[in-house]
Amino acid sequence: MSSATTAPAALPPTPVYDAAAMRYQADPLADATIAAIVGTWELPAGETNLPTLLALNADRLRNLQTTTTLLSSWTSNAALQNWSPPESAPPHLVAAVRQYIAAGQALPSWADPVKIARGENVFTAHGPLSVMSLFCASLPDCYIQPKASAVLQISGQLTTNADYRIRSTAAMVFPVMLRGGLTTPDGLGVAQTLKVRLIHATIRNLILHGAPEAMVNVVVLPLDNPKPAPAPLTAGSTGVAVAAMQSMHSAFLANGWNVARDGLPNNQEQLVFTLLTFHYVFLRAMRTLGIPLRSEDEEAYLHCWNVVGYVLGIEQKWMPFSYAEAERLFNDIQTQCLADHLYPGGTDARPALAGALIDYMSASIPFKLLKPFPSLFTRYLCGGTVADVLGVSSKQSFVSRILFAVLMGVCRVIDTVVRLVVPQFSLARMLSRVVGYHLLTSFLMDQTRPLKLPTHLLTQIHATVGTWDDDENAPGWLNRIEDRMTVRGPWSGYAR
Repeated sequence: MSSATTAPAALPPTPVYDAAAMRYQADPLADATIAAIVGTWELPAGETNLPTLLALNADRLRNLQTTTTLLSSWTSNAALQNWSPPESAPPHLVAAVRQYIAAGQALPSWADPVKIARGENVFTAHGPLSVMSLFCASLPDCYIQPKASAVLQISGQLTTNADYRIRSTAAMVFPVMLRGGLTTPDGLGVAQTLKVRLIHATIRNLILHGAPEAMVNVVVLPLDNPKPAPAPLTAGSTGVAVAAMQSMHSAFLANGWNVARDGLPNNQEQLVFTLLTFHYVFLRAMRTLGIPLRSEDEEAYLHCWNVVGYVLGIEQKWMPFSYAEAERLFNDIQTQCLADHLYPGGTDARPALAGALIDYMSASIPFKLLKPFPSLFTRYLCGGTVADVLGVSSKQSFVSRILFAVLMGVCRVIDTVVRLVVPQFSLARMLSRVVGYHLLTSFLMDQTRPLKLPTHLLTQIHATVGTWDDDENAPGWLNRIEDRMTVRGPWSGYAR
């Protein structure tokens, strides 16, 4: 990892949505790395039996599994820079990963350390709302992409193992947004982002049976064997986790993909839209809740995540650096997603994925009265059209939607009036913090769930979450009401 420059270069021009270009561009660096690790798949003409092909390619699949194991040692940015693989690791694999690290760890020339720090401060100051927005807005908006949702459904990680996938997504947000995550040796942001980048390339290579640059007009036919269901994951179960990884690799290899019609899997359009769900959608949620940030804070938050996007392999020319640019680009891509009715595999995966997310969120809320809140917040923050397409509306009664709309309307009126005397007062923020607290403690702080977080990361999360137990902008009586719906005392000391 190299630190950001102190004199940032001029920012890239305003991004222009270009679906044709974005859908057929992936990530040359990461794709070349995986191609070097795997080599050429052995796929005899006319052979469509999955067990036979798995046996023929056992060494290639083993190399992917070995790579995944080696990446687990990237526990900090310093560990990434000083990576020392075991002597038993295949030399060609080590060489490919070393080249990847050398080329991928540098921050962009336009990265501004002051803006990065300010963006991190926004996350720290509004942590519970960031968590609520992640689950109730960012992830649902991300699922609106038919092609990206199809990839997630193939993996099984949002239906069979929804808990694992949701937790792993949240586990990326904290490393990149905690203080120093991108700019210090003790941070984990660069290391974690480079891991995710390689995962994307692995998925592309498996689905396409090779490097994507040669697959622009190809239709990869599905194999005729039933796809194995991913094994359920349990916390601390290494053997089961390996079995699940092998099962996912097999599922991707067997699935098939119409590149000419659907573009490349995990292409630039999908990566850009996902990035927008992490930064723009959070800022939009704050405005929707009546808690807008200052424009300088919004731009810093966008900037911080754009640096993450650069490390993730997103082209600079498609990154928005202002709220207006982000809003326009988000709406352009979302409009295309909502109009797209051609689904890989012939089935719309979006309702099943969103349904699994909503069910897990509702199950994490202990109070019966508050259990509908995650799905209601999702509709409130994402809008009725998105909620309907995702099937979220089917999980809400008409009465509950009306009551929630009235509640939020009343909150906005009360907030507006009370702020004449107490400028930072917000009932909407308090309700959002309550939901964020339960999602946080259920999905991230609970180490009995699948995907145990690394000790280094968990220590940093505890230190940050420990500052979130009281809303410093709220009066004491409102914090005491919040305590009744969360817990008294430090949040970091409580896990289900």
